[in-house]
Amino acid sequence: MTETSATALSAAGPSATEPTDAKLVCRNVWKLFGARAAERMAALEADHTPQDIAAAGLTPAVRDVSLSVRNGEIFVIMGLSGSGKSTLVRVMSRLVEPTSGEVLFNGRDLLSASEAEMIEIRRHKMGMVFQHFALLPHLSVLDNVAFPLQVQGVPRAEREERGRRMVALVGLAGREDAFPRQLSGGQQQRVGIARSLAVEPELWFLDEPFSALDPLIRREMQDEFIRLQSLLKKTIVFITHDFDEAIRLADRIAIMKDGAIVQQGTPEEIVINPATDYVREFTKAVPRAKVVKAASAMRPAEGAPPAESISARATIAEVAPRFLDQGTGVLGVTDEAGRTVGHLHRADVVALMLGG
Repeated sequence: MTETSATALSAAGPSATEPTDAKLVCRNVWKLFGARAAERMAALEADHTPQDIAAAGLTPAVRDVSLSVRNGEIFVIMGLSGSGKSTLVRVMSRLVEPTSGEVLFNGRDLLSASEAEMIEIRRHKMGMVFQHFALLPHLSVLDNVAFPLQVQGVPRAEREERGRRMVALVGLAGREDAFPRQLSGGQQQRVGIARSLAVEPELWFLDEPFSALDPLIRREMQDEFIRLQSLLKKTIVFITHDFDEAIRLADRIAIMKDGAIVQQGTPEEIVINPATDYVREFTKAVPRAKVVKAASAMRPAEGAPPAESISARATIAEVAPRFLDQGTGVLGVTDEAGRTVGHLHRADVVALMLGG
């Protein structure tokens, strides 16, 4: 992605590639650390290099990022430590001020909002969950969950009723009166998730929420997250450095390196067609069967419809066991409306499972 000057960024218009249902849009967003960063960046030539930025005494944390998060999707941003992913998600909510670019939420540029307006947007329209649970130790589970509503001035009866619903939603009904010290790590993270959902956010930010958990608990929390999303259909920006977690949760993934996005796409697109050697290293150990969808491996429907069907969105790894008891060796593939869109053959599944 080419690096542009602050002058050029200010003139950036809507991208033809932005989806019409975008909830959150970043256009040419930069975050540079250093004294008078915006002023120094504006003085650079339009075709400046990373070396030019360093020579100006600036440290780039986010470099020329453009992306769109669609309504109701899980958009995962991933990269190694220091890649800029956590800074980017804080720029999206203006917890960190960008040096230049645009951040649009429901079509409005957040950079034009006052600090008071941003506080209201964060309180009422954004939910945030971070790696460290940050529960208030002197408050019960229910009071922790209801705390954002208390800050909003919601009457006690209403906030407790909503808090109880959120506690039940994350599977902790009966623990409302417990204190954080009485909960396991996974349970504490559930409380953090319930607290962020209590404000019923339009946009949900999760910054490595499960990385501090043990592997088994982490897997449980991923299952819980998938269950919650199936019920709530939130628009989610999820940060992780774990590619297995990313491909399990994401509708789309953006991979960052040195503050820039090096590739965006579905898990399937990124695994099958890595754009750079860096992405190829990330994906080389991922079995293709875990990301390739039935829709990509199916053949055109021919002849009589098979007795059994699977979703076009199911991965090959998920549907492969069905062939163990499937006599004909063919499964129907159906779209979200239940219409048959193709046939999946055992031979193709075996070939893909073996690396074909």
